[in-house]
Amino acid sequence: MREKVQKLNTEFKHLDAKDVLEHFLKLYIDKIALSSSFGAEDQVLTDMILKIDANTQIFTLDTGRLPQQTYDVMSRTNLKYKTKIRVYFPDCRDVERLYHKQGANGFYDSVENRKECCYVRKIAPLKRALNGLEVWITGLRAEQSPTREETEMLEWDESNGVIKLNPLISWSESDVWSYIRENGVPYNSLHNEGYPSIGCEPCTRAVQAGADLRSGRWWWESPEHKECGLHIKETN
Repeated sequence: MREKVQKLNTEFKHLDAKDVLEHFLKLYIDKIALSSSFGAEDQVLTDMILKIDANTQIFTLDTGRLPQQTYDVMSRTNLKYKTKIRVYFPDCRDVERLYHKQGANGFYDSVENRKECCYVRKIAPLKRALNGLEVWITGLRAEQSPTREETEMLEWDESNGVIKLNPLISWSESDVWSYIRENGVPYNSLHNEGYPSIGCEPCTRAVQAGADLRSGRWWWESPEHKECGLHIKETN
């Protein structure tokens, strides 16, 4: 499968995001979905995808600790596109065990604790969301962080058994915001307050202009650790 994915990267590397999406949405109908955190990139993809096929599945992971502004843009998105984005929650028993072990804010204490929290709230629900799918669309961009610089448009995700499709991988931040303005795409109001990347409320803060785009995520950790586990690049 890795060889197939590399051939696809060669085949599609000169196509724009819309053309790539049209190809995969047609080829993998009912076996493809976008995961959205309602960040700017995911909103661009939501607009593109629903204009191509309004029945395409889009889902989000509600960790239980999202900012109110994220719920607001979720509501505006559903209304604008006359859709209902599917919501996946963590297992309540897992959250109860996490609280018993770490307390309410134990994720600040160590990278291990934080990754365990991310696993319960994000990774386990993601596995349920991807069950039965063959292609997972994401809003990853190479310039977002050091951990994403080598990411390609198409990757084989061994842990989830799906092809990961990153249509915006070569887009700049300027490209993203130009598309949003030109197409009237709803976006999270926290972007206007210095939040280029938005996750759980206690793990996200505003950043200074010109700072690394993901420096406000898990800001107490070093840059090489700043992934929740959803998009860890596999080797071999």
